[in-house]
Amino acid sequence: MNWRERISVDPNICHGKACIKGTRIMVSVILDNLAAGISIDDILSNYPSLSVLDIQAPIASANKH
Repeated sequence: MNWRERISVDPNICHGKACIKGTRIMVSVILDNLAAGISIDDILSNYPSLSVLDIQAPIASANKH
């Protein structure tokens, strides 16, 4: 997966924090949810505009850093 296709940084959106493309959902929110033990299914339920790939992108990005 090329996580760069799913994550964007725009200084005009969420103060330049990394977000899922086309949303204002910050990558940090997704990672914090996962770290808190919230399942991917529950995250998708809470953020219905996201796909499984949108959830996997921050994980892939974090693994690269």
